[in-house]
Amino acid sequence: MSAERPNGPPPRRVLVLGGTGTIGRATVRALVSRGHAVVCLARRRDPPGPADPAAPPAGATIRVADVTDPGSLARDGLRGERFDVLVSCLASRTGLPDDAWAIDYRAHVNALHAAEAAGVTQVVLLSAICVQKPILAFQHAKLAFEQALMESGLAYTIVRPTAFFKSLSGQIERVKRGKPFLVFGDGTLTACKPIGDDDLGRYLADCIDAEDRRNRVLPIGGPGEAITPKAQGEHLFALLGCEPRFRHVPVVLLDGIIAVLSTLGRLFPALAAKAELARIGRYYATESMLVRDPATGQYDAHATPSTGSDTLFDYYARLVQGEAVAERGDHAVF
Repeated sequence: MSAERPNGPPPRRVLVLGGTGTIGRATVRALVSRGHAVVCLARRRDPPGPADPAAPPAGATIRVADVTDPGSLARDGLRGERFDVLVSCLASRTGLPDDAWAIDYRAHVNALHAAEAAGVTQVVLLSAICVQKPILAFQHAKLAFEQALMESGLAYTIVRPTAFFKSLSGQIERVKRGKPFLVFGDGTLTACKPIGDDDLGRYLADCIDAEDRRNRVLPIGGPGEAITPKAQGEHLFALLGCEPRFRHVPVVLLDGIIAVLSTLGRLFPALAAKAELARIGRYYATESMLVRDPATGQYDAHATPSTGSDTLFDYYARLVQGEAVAERGDHAVF
């Protein structure tokens, strides 16, 4: 048993979805360090080798299965074995409607049914804080599965984190090349409390044993105060020893792009997809990733819980110094 569980409950057999992504790998590391027996399901045809960044840590088993196919899920994934807990860090890669409903909803429903049949009594789900104000297809798909999970009768914990470090690191190379930092409006339209992969992974892993997190929907952010895009840019320039330079993009420009692409998308499906991606971009440009008061519609940094110790600016420093590499992956919006 791991040194992290000397007097805790016995280790569980845990099935993990999305365990090869950056947050998934951090979660698997945390689960393994707590002594759990972990089986990760991967979506790609060839499982990652030991040197692949997507490989799970030692102590975890990886299996390739099609989570959109119940037959493959049972045959290639669970293999008739028993499990105690299902942990999902799985998310659609693009957020487009077909992808979102296939992965964020139907694949999760498939996994939920298969997990129940395998003896699972507890589910820990990584969702997103943006579902508080659902406008986009992927948000509705996530909420639909959240509801299905809550109605399943299984013990559940739904974790809705704020922004991830990797989603806020896309402009570092641009700024290093001498270009201005892009912000929408004046750069203070939104704020977030970013959380690092390892801090979030540990939080998710701890949900298995934390009775006070059972059958709850939990928003979570990283340590420190909420940060605006302007503050992100200012700190990045300071790390690089440069005077801050910003380019202010009016939100109305996004509105125009969305209108044009939506109109043309009625004739050309590829442009309809681009319109949806533009709508996703606009959402993140204008909505804070903080707890939202449903009565007032206002975002509240003080009501957004914090966890962990790693800050976004610590991460920026590691990237600038070459001590880390940003893995933005398929979920990058900007």
